[in-house]
Amino acid sequence: MSEGISQPDAPVQAEGNATDLFSKFDSLIQQREALLANGVEDPFSLVMEKVLSPTRAVCNGRDTILLGTYNYMGMTFDPDVIAAGKQALDDFGSGTTGSRVLNGTYGGHRDCEQALREFYDMDHAMVFSTGYQANLGIISTVAGKGDYVVLDIDSHASIYDGCALGNAEIVAFRHNDIDSLDKRLGRIPEGAGKLVVLEGVYSMLGDVAPLKDMIAVCKKHGAMVLVDEAHSMGFIGPNGRGVAEEQGVIDDVDFIIGTFSKSVGTVGGFCVSNHPKFEILRLVCRPYVFTASLPPSVVATAATSIRKLMQGTEKRAHLWENSKRLHGGLKALGFQLGTEEPQSAIVAVIMPDLERGAAMWEALLKEGLYVNLARPPATPANMTLLRCSLCAEHTAEEVETILGMFERAGKAVGII
Repeated sequence: MSEGISQPDAPVQAEGNATDLFSKFDSLIQQREALLANGVEDPFSLVMEKVLSPTRAVCNGRDTILLGTYNYMGMTFDPDVIAAGKQALDDFGSGTTGSRVLNGTYGGHRDCEQALREFYDMDHAMVFSTGYQANLGIISTVAGKGDYVVLDIDSHASIYDGCALGNAEIVAFRHNDIDSLDKRLGRIPEGAGKLVVLEGVYSMLGDVAPLKDMIAVCKKHGAMVLVDEAHSMGFIGPNGRGVAEEQGVIDDVDFIIGTFSKSVGTVGGFCVSNHPKFEILRLVCRPYVFTASLPPSVVATAATSIRKLMQGTEKRAHLWENSKRLHGGLKALGFQLGTEEPQSAIVAVIMPDLERGAAMWEALLKEGLYVNLARPPATPANMTLLRCSLCAEHTAEEVETILGMFERAGKAVGII
């Protein structure tokens, strides 16, 4: 499952009949130790010593091109965004020290929610402290015991965790399979509450869901629909509202979940909706009620970024060009990719196994390129992937440089 939940081994008893609660992780510990024993730098402990721009950082003392962030629209260094954050720090301090339902709602939180309503042209918006909490909160609150959540088998971990927290029955269907979704919905008892959770772009392979056909199936069965647009907001769709907008079905979606940690360029999460009873969620959603609200500087940067993304047509067009060039160039070099054609800002390069994937990751880092090494169980079908995430601030010249780095590293490691 894509960024889903691993199932660790059962704990074993240590000496004195005490159960070692860490024994469930032994296989993972051994795998990591074997990887490091081969002299490979730990791919999951990289430190960025200085971030120079949305596309470059100093890693291990070297100027490195960043191709493994979710900074799709390059908003992290936007002058207006930074200025808004600095002003909020001066005016409101570093944090709220409280929940949204107590002392943690400032003017900036309401303004950020207003920016989201404007961006999506929807009636309601609710900001969470992280994107993970947005899925956790909305799913667990809307779908409770006795209800059914129908989801794609490759759904994000936060979606699975939201189901578990709400005690809903989980029904999974085959990835992006419309017939499988139809059959699963058809087996749910008559009269039961049904929530179908879909993602616009799936984060591991960068593939897009056939939302138009899937939502038609959901409506046929009387199910509510939640779409996670974390990896498409700001980039896909005429106004950057995501895959649901691109496929013309945004008005048929009951809830859209998103995050500030990708195209918006900061941290936080949200849900937007037109449901007339939506506002009651502020009082009953535990991951919203029982956590501290975002710092004033964060919601100020988010609101500014969201409003600028509304005028991001040229940046969206350039990001598409970057994605098409990188995908086509890697395919021409002989790399196996996660999709036949570019579908999003994510280009996944499939590796033969974890060992050679780690070696390729390290070879690219030595070239001066950072990408994500993704491994099972976070990846579908037990794949090892080098996941590349493009940015609207990557120049055409940088993309050509990246292709050269992949060619040299791939030949050195024996991947191509």
